Parts: sequence; C-alpha cells; structure tokens
Amino acid sequence: MTETVWTSPSMAGGLGGRGRKKRAGSTASHLRMSGGDTSLPLPPSEKNKRPHVWRHGYCAVLDIGSTKISCLIGKGEPNGTLRVTGYGWRRSAGVRNGAITDLRDAEAAIRATVAQAETMAERPIDRVVVNLSCGHPASRLFNVRWPIGGRVVTDADLRRVVTEGRIQATVQDREVIHTLPIDFTVDDTEGVSDPRGHLCETLKARLHIIDAATTALINLETVLARTELKIEALVASPLASGLSVLDADERDLGTTVVDMGGGTTSLAVFGEGQILHTAQIAVGGLHVTRDIARGLSTSLDNAERLKTVYGSADLASDVEDEVLTVELLGNDVPHFEQISRAQLGRIIRPRMEETLELVRERLDGAGLGMAASGRIVLTGGGSLLDGIRPLAERILGTPVSIGRHSGPGFTRSVRLGRPKNIIGLPENTAAAAGFATAAGLLFWAASAERPFGDVEFREAPPAGFLQKLVSFIRQRV
Repeated sequence: MTETVWTSPSMAGGLGGRGRKKRAGSTASHLRMSGGDTSLPLPPSEKNKRPHVWRHGYCAVLDIGSTKISCLIGKGEPNGTLRVTGYGWRRSAGVRNGAITDLRDAEAAIRATVAQAETMAERPIDRVVVNLSCGHPASRLFNVRWPIGGRVVTDADLRRVVTEGRIQATVQDREVIHTLPIDFTVDDTEGVSDPRGHLCETLKARLHIIDAATTALINLETVLARTELKIEALVASPLASGLSVLDADERDLGTTVVDMGGGTTSLAVFGEGQILHTAQIAVGGLHVTRDIARGLSTSLDNAERLKTVYGSADLASDVEDEVLTVELLGNDVPHFEQISRAQLGRIIRPRMEETLELVRERLDGAGLGMAASGRIVLTGGGSLLDGIRPLAERILGTPVSIGRHSGPGFTRSVRLGRPKNIIGLPENTAAAAGFATAAGLLFWAASAERPFGDVEFREAPPAGFLQKLVSFIRQRV
C-alpha cells in the first residue's frame, strides 16, 4: 500500500525554505480541511500533465450512417486539440440500419462525401478509419488465465493472453474487431493496467471483445474498394462517440454514451477509464420520421422537416394552440391540412419513449453494477430533438436496485454531449452534434497509441526455417 505523506506549512519552513517558494508559472490546487482554515495542496498528477501524443501527418475518417455519411480529414495539434482541415457530408444512400444494402448507391454517396472533404483539405486520401455499425456488433467479456511460472511478464505473454481471449471469442461467421483489456491480475494483485515487467506465477486478464458479422464487413470493404479507399481500421461507433464527448473523469467514474442515430441507437458504458460494454438498438430517428409520415399522410421529406423544426419529445402545455400546415400525399393538386403542434408531439413521443426504455433495459441488464448507473450523455442527431433531455431523465433517471446504492435519491443524471477539443467542425450546433462519431474516429486515427489499450497482438513471425515449416503446417491442418 502506498502511503501519502502530507507536508504542513511549518514543516516546509524547516526544509531550507523550499516550501515557501512558488515556481514561476506554476499553479496549485488546495484542499480545504473541515473544521479549520488550514488548506493543503493537492498532490500533482503527472498523468494530467502529459500532453496527448499524436501521430505525424494527416488522418482521414469516414462515418457511414443510415441518414448521413461524413468524412473528416485532420491532424493532432501540439496543444492536445484536433484540427479538422477538411470535412464533407451527404445524405446517406444504400445504407440501412448501418449496413450496406445497395453497393452502387453507397459508392456514389461515399465518393461525393470524400471528394468534398478532399477539396476543402486540398489533399487526396486513400486510407480511412471507418465506424463499425454494421454486422450487428456484439460485446462480450472474457476472463483469461495464463501460467507465467515465476518469471517476468513479457510482450510475448500479453500476445498469448490476448490470442487466447480471441480464440475463446471466436464464433462462426463473425470477426473480432476490438480486443480491449479492462485490467490484469498479477497473482493476487488486482487492477494492474500493464503487467509487463511484473514477476508472478499466474497472469489473469479481463478482456472486452467486440465482434461483428463477417459478411457485413466484407460488403463494407467491397464498397470502399470500389471508391479506391482502404480500411485502415474499424472502430465501434459508440466507442468513437465516447472518445469525442466524454472527458477522462467521466470515463473513469462511470458514464454511458447513448448515440441516437438515424437507423440505430447505440450505447457504450465507460468505467475505470475503460469501455466496459456496448450495445446497439435497431431504432433511431428515421423511425420517428416514418411515424410522422404515416400519421399525417405526408412525404418523408416533409415529415423530417416537421420533426427537426417543430418536433418535441416532451411538449409543454402552451403549444396546444400552435398550428402547423402539412402538405398531404396523393393529390394531383397540392392539398394542405392544419394540425396542432401538440398533435405532432403525440406522434413523436411514443417512439422516443420506446427507444429510451430499450436503452434502460440494456443498461439494467448489462450486469455492470455501478458502472452502468452513473451519468448518461446523449449525442447524435436524435439528441437535438426538443424535450429529449427531460424525457430521458424520467425514463433513464432511476436504475434498478443495485445493493446498498438503490433507493430514493440515487438517480442517473443526463446531459447532452457535443464533440470536445476539436477545431474546424461546422459551427452550426446541429451539424457539430452530428459529427460526434466522426470526431471520435479522428481522435482514434490521430492518436499515437490505441485508445483504451485496444490490441491486436499476433504471435511474432517464426524466425528459423524449421519454425516457419511448423507454422506453415499448423495453418493448414
């Protein structure tokens, strides 16, 4: 156990006066002690002083969604921020619920989006980091135990542990996308973030593995190949959104990001500085638009405009008298009908309640205890709907009983999330919110190290002729 030694002001005076001087340019936080006026400086955190390390050069990312396809080109700045030098976005085509359904339409939309970003950035791209929302992504936790035998843990041991976890996670017709170590246990010492260099008998690892259907991934790779782009990496959409809208403390204390997209709503639970769970729900903003179109007998374009301009998930009582004009379908001559804004809200609300109730079910059933019971951050285009926050607070606010933390007064707080520490996105608030996933993808692509310790360790290639021969035979037996 590490013991922290606090130095009082009187002790500082006996150390050659070193405690009295303050270095130029330094700042200090103080902790006020209860029952007195004495304040003690908080111990400095070296972790917070380290600037984020970026890769050299520019990176490109592509967010393929059901309603919008967006592309960002940018790079990391020395001050820790991201700078976008080019962006493009188009209405999605050939995509449904995050999966490619029409190769030709999707290719045309991706080409136009990338060309817009390339023109703005004044540079061509041929490799992109792409969001993973197709193939019904699944999230599972695995415990792996590996014998070390009383020696020092090496890189090779980590490769074996991760490889073992990926073998356990292998399911026919599905491919592992992320292998995320949550923590390691070195003999009886739990919570070790990096076990390399530790001496132990047994190494244990908790791994969070995310996979997706192989056929959907092949279709995604095919359409990108037709646009002359190579996939540099796939990143789960809710993971990217969490990188974009959360700060380090939120990821450590327990926060769930709910990304409300067009075809799907995805969520990611963060805790202990790691991503612990992801899930995807096949309900999104497009379902609300279709409900409006059916309920009012109007076109999808008109329904989308009504939703974004006048829609609300939690109407106030003073909008009952507000009148809207709706153009009806199926008439040779334009025909219009007037409805109240409250009537529009009564169409929207049930679908939004259904979506949030499904989110709550996934959170309460995740089996993550307190980690899934903290703050909720809403992002994505659906989070811009008027009234979504108070509705989410009522539905998501109170988790199921969790031991001694259950009961009155224990609630999940809800806030709206927008991309942080990124320069160059469209200034329009709605557009910026729609780029939350793309901004997280750019953070991932520009980082010198994989966020959350994502690893794709593979065994080192065999060196000698005999080892190469054995490896060749194993691969074919």
